Amino acid sequence: MLALAIFVITLVLVIWQPKGLGIGWSALGGALVALLVGVVHWTDVGIVWNIVWDATLTFVALIIISLILDEAGFFAWAALHVARWGNGRGHLLFPMVVVLGAVIAAFFANDGAALLLTPIVIAILLRLNFSPPAALVFIVATGFVADTTSLPLIISNLVNIVSANYFDIGFDRYAAVMVPVNLVSLVATLAVLWIAFGRRIPKLYSVEVLDAPRSAIKDSLIFRAAFPLLAVLLVAYFVTAPLGIPIAFVTGTAAILLMAIAGRWWRGGSGAAVSVTAALKGAPWQIVLFSIGMYLVVYGLGNAGLTNYGAKALQWLAEQGDFVATIGTGFLSAIVASIMNNLPSTLVGALAIDQAQVPPVTQELMVYANVIGNDLGPKFTPIGSLATLLWLHVLAGKGYRIGWGQYMKIGLLITPPVLLATLVALVLWLPALPSSH
Repeated sequence: MLALAIFVITLVLVIWQPKGLGIGWSALGGALVALLVGVVHWTDVGIVWNIVWDATLTFVALIIISLILDEAGFFAWAALHVARWGNGRGHLLFPMVVVLGAVIAAFFANDGAALLLTPIVIAILLRLNFSPPAALVFIVATGFVADTTSLPLIISNLVNIVSANYFDIGFDRYAAVMVPVNLVSLVATLAVLWIAFGRRIPKLYSVEVLDAPRSAIKDSLIFRAAFPLLAVLLVAYFVTAPLGIPIAFVTGTAAILLMAIAGRWWRGGSGAAVSVTAALKGAPWQIVLFSIGMYLVVYGLGNAGLTNYGAKALQWLAEQGDFVATIGTGFLSAIVASIMNNLPSTLVGALAIDQAQVPPVTQELMVYANVIGNDLGPKFTPIGSLATLLWLHVLAGKGYRIGWGQYMKIGLLITPPVLLATLVALVLWLPALPSSH
C-alpha cells in the first residue's frame, strides 16, 4: 500500500504540475521518498538506470534533431507540399495528412509528430479557412496518428526503445516484425477516423491561398543536409545493431552533426539561421529526470508484488493459446497504460513478461503486444502518455481546447478497433517470420 500511495501521489503531481513544477522533479521526489522509506533500494537505482538510459538519451537526441529541422522549416515545407498534393480536395488531403503524421512519427518519435506537426497543420487549416468542426477532425487525426503509428522502428517511441533494450531485440528484428504491423495500424487508424469524422471534412479547398513550400525553408544548408543525414542515420541503426552499439550513441552523433551544421561551427557561428542554443533549451531534459524517477517508483511497485500479479495474469493468458495471449496482453497493457501512464506501464509489463513462465514464442508475442498496448493504449485517456498531455497543452495555446470528457469519448471510440486490428496483425505475422530463438 505504501508503494502504491507513493506512485499515485507522484503521478498526480506529474499530471497536475502545481505552480509549473517540472515532471522530472515530481518523479525524482517520488523516487527519493521511495528510497527513504525502503520501497526501493540504492542498488535498484543502477538497475533502473541501466534499463532507461539508452532510451531516454535517444529520445532527447531525436527531439533536438526534430527541433533544429523544425526551425529550419523542414516540417512546414513537407506539410505545404502535402496540402498542395491534395489538389483542392479535402477527402484526399485528409489521408495525406494522416500519412505525413505516420512518417514523422516513425523517424522523429510520437512526441515529435504530435508537437511539431500539430501547430503547422493548424496554421495551414487557418489559411484554408476550414470551419472549426473540420479543423478539429484534422487536429484529432494528427494527435492520434502520432501514437497509433509509432510502432515501426525502435526509435519511433520511447516505449519501443525501453522494450527492445530490456529484451535485447535488434533494430533489424524489431523492424521486420513491426513495420508490417504498423501498416495495419495506419490503415485501421485512417479507416476508423474516416468512419467517425469523414462527413465533417470539406469536399473542396483553395490551393491558391497556400504559400509556396520553398518559402518555408529558413536554412537551406540544414534543409539540403536533412535527407542525406536521415538516410545515413537509418542505415547506421541497422549496421550498428549487430555490433551492440547503443542507439543513443548513433542518434547522438547525428544530433551533434546537425547542431554543427546549424551552428556553422566551422565558421564560428557566422551565417547561422537556426539557434542551436534554443534547440538545446527546448530539448526534453525533464524526461531524463522523469525516466529515472518514475521508473524507480514503479520498480518499487514491482518489488511490492505488482510484477507477481502481472506474471500470473500473463501465465493464465498463455494457457488459453497464443491468440488469446497476444490480444489479452495488448489490451491489459493498454488499460494499465491509460491509468498509470505508458512509460511506467511499459516497465511493469516487461518485468511481468520476464517473470512469467511461458514458451519462448508466446513470450515474444507478449513482448510485442506489450509494446503495441503501451503505444496505442494511452489514447484511451489524456493521462496515458506525456505526448498527449503536451499535445493538449499545445492545442490550448493555439485556442483549441479539448476537455477530458470530449477526449475520452473520441479515445474510446477510436482506440479499441485500431488496437484489436493491430494485435491481430501481430499474431498472424510474427509466427510467419523465422524464429529469433
